[in-house]
Amino acid sequence: MYVVAIIPARYASTRFPGKPLALIHGKPMLQYVYERTSRADLVDEVIVATDDERILSAAEDFGARAVLTSACHETGTDRLAEVAAGLEKADLVVNVQGDEPMIAPEMIDTAIAPLGERPDISMGTLMADIAAPEDFNNPNVVKVVTDQQGLALYFSRSPIPFTRDAVPDTAHLNARRHIGLYVYRRDFLLLYPYLDPTPLEKAEKLEQLRALEHGYRIHVALTTHLSIGVDTPEDLEKVKTLL
Repeated sequence: MYVVAIIPARYASTRFPGKPLALIHGKPMLQYVYERTSRADLVDEVIVATDDERILSAAEDFGARAVLTSACHETGTDRLAEVAAGLEKADLVVNVQGDEPMIAPEMIDTAIAPLGERPDISMGTLMADIAAPEDFNNPNVVKVVTDQQGLALYFSRSPIPFTRDAVPDTAHLNARRHIGLYVYRRDFLLLYPYLDPTPLEKAEKLEQLRALEHGYRIHVALTTHLSIGVDTPEDLEKVKTLL
């Protein structure tokens, strides 16, 4: 399989304008994401996709292949699909968020591998154990439950699964948090923007539910790695310390 990782990067951000270009020890955050993604064993090519000339120029300056996309996309998946339409040799397309400077290359490989073994899977993503009870109850931490083959049954902002007999502080022990790294078969990614939004997707504000509600399979691989997404300048300071 030929695997292309695409890093969508927008300049406009309500909470943190210019976020992909924020410096971490002298390098733009986007460069950390690009370099770590490039080290994944199963990735053949890495592309930065942006709607802003400043990000395009910065990416090219540190040696990345970058493409300019439409500024009208409503979601990162739409931006991904625009780029994937021109990647005829790609079998799989990986969406790596541009605000994940601590992404581990092993996470990317873990998400990709099942799609090489299971041709019936349209998408792949990741999950990790929930360590803290407060995360289990936090609607900003998306939870996922899977069947015994690792296929997603449901994603939710609510605490799932509900363990009827659990002591309150231990209810999270059987729960997994979703990690928003996605792998798509290219043909499915090109179809995805044309699927109608679905009721559960709208209710939970979780785009991946659209695939489940339309009957497509999502494999969720377990990882022991966690990354820290940068949403605010405060998050950036935390990452600077960790790096």
